[in-house]
Amino acid sequence: MKKAPPGQFGNRFELLVQSVTDYAIYMLDPNGTVASWNTGAERLKGYSEKEILGQNFSRFYSEEDRLAGIPSRALDITAREGRFEAEGWRIRKDGSRFWASVVIDAIRNAQGDLLGFAKVTRDLTERLEGQQALESAREAIFQTQKMEAIGKLTGGVAHDFNNLLAVIVGSLDLARQRMASGADISRYIDNAMAAAERGATLTQRMLAFARKQELKLQSVDCIALVRDMADLLKATLGTGIGIETRFPLVMTPAHADPAQLELALLNLAVNARDAMHGVGRLILEGVEVTTPSIPRGDMQAEAYIRLSVIDEGEGMDEATVARATEPFFTTKGVGKGTGLGLSMVHGFVEQCGGAMTIASEAGKGTTVSLWLPVAVQQTQSAGEAVVEAVDEAGAPLVILAVDDDDLVLTNTAGMLEDLGHTVFQASSASDALRILEQGTIDLVITDHAMPGMTGAQLADAIEEKRPGMPVIIITGFAELPAHATNRPRLDKPFKQAALARIVRTISRRLTPGPSACDQGDSGRR
Repeated sequence: MKKAPPGQFGNRFELLVQSVTDYAIYMLDPNGTVASWNTGAERLKGYSEKEILGQNFSRFYSEEDRLAGIPSRALDITAREGRFEAEGWRIRKDGSRFWASVVIDAIRNAQGDLLGFAKVTRDLTERLEGQQALESAREAIFQTQKMEAIGKLTGGVAHDFNNLLAVIVGSLDLARQRMASGADISRYIDNAMAAAERGATLTQRMLAFARKQELKLQSVDCIALVRDMADLLKATLGTGIGIETRFPLVMTPAHADPAQLELALLNLAVNARDAMHGVGRLILEGVEVTTPSIPRGDMQAEAYIRLSVIDEGEGMDEATVARATEPFFTTKGVGKGTGLGLSMVHGFVEQCGGAMTIASEAGKGTTVSLWLPVAVQQTQSAGEAVVEAVDEAGAPLVILAVDDDDLVLTNTAGMLEDLGHTVFQASSASDALRILEQGTIDLVITDHAMPGMTGAQLADAIEEKRPGMPVIIITGFAELPAHATNRPRLDKPFKQAALARIVRTISRRLTPGPSACDQGDSGRR
């Protein structure tokens, strides 16, 4: 085999390197000084060979990177590990930037001494811009989908609440007209109250979907709960639905809110009845499972109670199952369902720390399963063991009612006055603090969501000025600041009976002695 003339291979390799125009290939000495320069480097970085030889390669980095010591750090890593790879912004001769992929290899002799570095740089600006364009397109699609979902949500809410308001407004209008002539208006008042209660239920479903409802989580005997629901299920589902239960003789309690769990099962049962068009067999099944095949990625592989509602109805295809938990999505037709049932159940179960799964096939029925954590057995505290009876009548108090909504404030004050209390009204937290300075107040009842200062913040301010002053926070939302959760709370909407109960409870905690009402009106507003 004929050997190549001395230097011939080296000349060919140098020619090859110089011919590469898509990559900047050049050599650095151990200090980072440029020792060679190919055509690709000149095209990519803008420097000619004469301009750059003998210069430090750090000039290709931005001033911020140089101040941070990134060039020298790259050479240190290469000398230590033999290779360095990175991507980042680099600077051309004209000051323009480009996104570069950089590979640096250490070059050593046979004795292992460091001779320098081989550096290869590639311009990836087009790829980066393409990725950024793709991310922008994805973000635009996401925003479009989000706005579409918000549109469906607000449209559904507006539709359902308009129906309820039509009943309320119409009934009250008729009641006002008939009252003038002395006619019986009780039917119209009942209609308005029924519509308002339906609105409250709809709001609770929305809060459940948003995982914002306040749950009273406790140990729930699911076998007993389903057994106690038997009459309700029969009356709701009708005679055409046969109900079958499949439960073990003994099952560990679940950790859930019993009232919301009962409502969730009732919702699922009604959906099952509708899917079977009022005729068929409904199966309620409960089992304790411990499985790694958990239905949600962030759930722990531990014990769960799985409650399933199984029907023999028309079932759903994959596309329908995928959308089943969307708010206001329904297959029941216009006016036959709010589309919040499954979304409410889904939100409730996840708020309990569990999950909901749906298994269905068109024409072969549907199985909806609720996975609920097993309850941790706790010893009942003495405070929980005894529930003291509350007297029907409480001592009259001087109460400060605070709400930025005049209509709500007027109603709250009217309820309290009807109960025999003296009521002062404030439309803001600042007004409330001013009234507190002017007169003697026994109790403050405040809305939470107010501009400027929330009800919880007002309660904190009152605690500083009047330590021990009882404050009841009224809210239509589940979440309060952590430090405010131990305060008495009343959820909107509320009836006079609920307001009376919480005020009586507070009045019994007040120190016995002459009430504020017996001290005269001195200093009061």
